[in-house]
Amino acid sequence: MSQAEPRVWLVGAGPGDPELLTLKALRLIESADVILSDALVSDDILALANPAAEIIPVGKRAGRHSMPQAAINAALVAAARRHARVVRLKGGDPSLFGRLTEEIDALRRANIAFEVVPGITAACAAAAAAQVSLSQRGSARSVTFITGHAQAGEALDLDWQAAADARTTLAIYMGKSSAVQLQRQLQAAGMAADTPVIAVESAGRCDQHRISLRLASLDRLAAHPGSGPMVIIIGRAVDGALACQSLMSLDEAPSAPNMAW
Repeated sequence: MSQAEPRVWLVGAGPGDPELLTLKALRLIESADVILSDALVSDDILALANPAAEIIPVGKRAGRHSMPQAAINAALVAAARRHARVVRLKGGDPSLFGRLTEEIDALRRANIAFEVVPGITAACAAAAAAQVSLSQRGSARSVTFITGHAQAGEALDLDWQAAADARTTLAIYMGKSSAVQLQRQLQAAGMAADTPVIAVESAGRCDQHRISLRLASLDRLAAHPGSGPMVIIIGRAVDGALACQSLMSLDEAPSAPNMAW
C-alpha cells in the first residue's frame, strides 16, 4: 500500500450479496465520490452508494468487453485526479483473476496513492452454496484456483499433471466454455472419470444454483443454458455433497435449480 493518504481503493465486492461485503468495503462504497464498477457487481451493492456519487461502468465479461483494460486504467487515473475518494469496485476478490496488477501499475506510474481491500472470492461463495469444504483432511490437502478462460481459438495453458492430482481441489473460474477441454485433458492426465464435480452458477446471489456431476460428464456443462458466472469445483472434497444426492443419468437431468448429472 502507498504511504501517502489513499485516493483510490481497489475494493472486492464479493459474490453479489450485500450482506457478504466486508464492513470496510461497505463504508468505502457509501462514502465514495466516484465508483468504477465491474459488470459482476450486483445492483443491490451499487444501490448502497451515495446518491451523489458518479457510477462509471467499466465491466468486462467474456465475449462482451465493454472497455479495454488500458481504457479502464486511464479512467481510474483520471477519476483519481478529479476526486478525493475513488472506489474501483471488483466482483469477488481483486487479487484473483481481477487484473489487479495492471491497475496498480497504472496508479503507481501516475503517483496516485491507493489501497487494496479484499473481498469474498467466488470459489468460497460457490463452496458455501454447495455446502462443501474446498479442503478436506486426508483427501484434499491443497486448493488450486484456475481460470478456465483462454483467448479465442487458443487452448488452456495449464500444468495438467499437477491439476489432475487426486489430493487437490480445483476451483475453476470462467470454465463453462472450456468444459470439454477440461474434461479431456484432466482425464488424459490421470484424473478418475468418477471424480465428483459441483458447478455453481451465480454463487452468492438470490438466483444461484448448482449442478452436481462427475468428471466424465463435465463436457455437458458447455451446453448449459445459464448466463451467470460459473465456478466449477472438482475433487474428492466434493464427495460428501454428491453422496447426499441421487445422481441421475445424463438423459434424465432435470431443469430445476439444483441439478444432478
